[in-house]
Amino acid sequence: MKKILDLLTQETAKAFAAAGYDEKYARVSLSNRPDLCEYQCNGAMAAAKEYHKAPAMIADAVTEELRKSSVFEDVQAVKPGFINMKLAPEFLCGYLNDMEKDERMGCDRTEHPETILIDYGGPNVAKPLHVGHLRSAIIGESIKRMGRFMGHHVIGDVHLGDWGLQMGLIIVELKERQPDLPYFDESYEGEYPAEAPFTIAELEEIYPTASARSKEDEAYKEEAMQATYELQHGRRGYQALLQHILNVSVTDLKRNYANLNVEFDLWKGESDAQPYIPAMVQEMKDKGYAYESDGALVVDVKEDTDTKEVPPCMILKSDGASLYTTTDLATLVERRKLYDPDEIIYVVDKRQEMHFIQVFRCAKKCGIVKEETKLRFLGFGTMNGKDGKPFKTREGGVMRLEYLIKDIDEEMLKKIQASRPMEEAEAEETAKIVGLSALKYGDLSNQASKDYIFDVDRFTSSEGNTGPYILYTIVRIKSILKKYQEEGGNAEDARILPCQNESEKALMLELTKFNGVMENAFEEIAPHKICAYIYDLANAFNKFYHETKILGTEDETMQKSRIRLLTLTRRVLETCIDVLGFEAPERM
Repeated sequence: MKKILDLLTQETAKAFAAAGYDEKYARVSLSNRPDLCEYQCNGAMAAAKEYHKAPAMIADAVTEELRKSSVFEDVQAVKPGFINMKLAPEFLCGYLNDMEKDERMGCDRTEHPETILIDYGGPNVAKPLHVGHLRSAIIGESIKRMGRFMGHHVIGDVHLGDWGLQMGLIIVELKERQPDLPYFDESYEGEYPAEAPFTIAELEEIYPTASARSKEDEAYKEEAMQATYELQHGRRGYQALLQHILNVSVTDLKRNYANLNVEFDLWKGESDAQPYIPAMVQEMKDKGYAYESDGALVVDVKEDTDTKEVPPCMILKSDGASLYTTTDLATLVERRKLYDPDEIIYVVDKRQEMHFIQVFRCAKKCGIVKEETKLRFLGFGTMNGKDGKPFKTREGGVMRLEYLIKDIDEEMLKKIQASRPMEEAEAEETAKIVGLSALKYGDLSNQASKDYIFDVDRFTSSEGNTGPYILYTIVRIKSILKKYQEEGGNAEDARILPCQNESEKALMLELTKFNGVMENAFEEIAPHKICAYIYDLANAFNKFYHETKILGTEDETMQKSRIRLLTLTRRVLETCIDVLGFEAPERM
């Protein structure tokens, strides 16, 4: 189904042609003065140069033609050459009825579906998720859902941090505590135990203990580095321990991500890329891309157009050890081999931009990815406390993500219990649903690249630009539709009729933007545009609700029309929040 702006541009193009002017000047846009008109065309201004005429003359001629169209209720030429338009109510309701008949409400799937892999999450194993993992998970999940809604094959990869010194530290600390475990006996040839020798709680205590000790005990750190080396070079017992660490950690991570309504298709980590490193490095050498610099192996990635210094991409350190760049490049080798993606999107802290500039350039230069493969970096800003600094606990530490979710749920539960009587179990379940909307919408409504202030009081408010306000609007619509059904109403055979007042028309106009917003938001990987849209739509609905009789109207035909309008509004809102990664309860 065509977007409303495309239809209006098409209609305006006919008028330009009929008036003797090129159709290329007929582009219609949303009005930047909604107090004067709904849409506008500024093409007469540009056409004036080509036709050597005053813009007002061209605008007048085009306006005369547009007034013959049934699409517009009113068209005005305004000096120096603007064309202001208002839609005819009959055309507008016709568009909405077409939307309503369509399962996807006028939002067509892409004609050119692509395989898109999204790298988001990025937690380290053996550590609990903390607030620093929040934005990657929330933003990445919404982009994955947006892509799927638009018809692409989208694969989400958590990309675990499961390699490097942290593994060696855990192994050494465990060896000190339980030296008799078979994993530490190099002569052991039997099967290793199926059950891990630690719980997630013990694992989460082992790593920080080992990390702290390594900063003060040089011999201990050396032992951990040796254990890391042996793990990476295939020591059987250490490989078995790594598998235990992964199994225990991933089980816990899945539970925590589920609380965020975040899911991954792949649970791969840096360790999965290791088998690809030797051949990749050898090929870089053989083709002359990689060379030694101060003992390290590097690839030049600077370009003549660079306005800032872009250092060489380091592939191996002087001791032969690999780095994040090595692992990320090898991961691209693996992704090309297994999934052959058309595009890979990295949802990562914006402070890592230089790292990804180096990785992307190196991957293209060395032929690790195809020339046409799109590599995109979506760098997100910091979630800050009210003091403007990165969000911390009251004690000044980094807050665990499950504690943050718990705090928000508790705040929502208080508000729900204070606002209306509800069974405890239902209140708690509703608090979780609404709390998640507060957390996700509070994050996603900000442009991803910008820092934002995390404010529990504001995010959990049912007023203003918040998740609970959006849900409150959906619940209000559900309540009206339920009451209509309970009173024996049936509007299934009805159509949406031309609007009867300005607030009804304003709601209709907002609904027509749906397909354009969804398409544009994904093209620009900008979930905040969907948030802005549903906030405007919720405002338009609430104004319509307060100014218009719905169930109270005595005209049954008009009542049915408005029920259909509410049904469409609910469908659009629920589709949008599903793409953003949350849902609405039945009541609040």
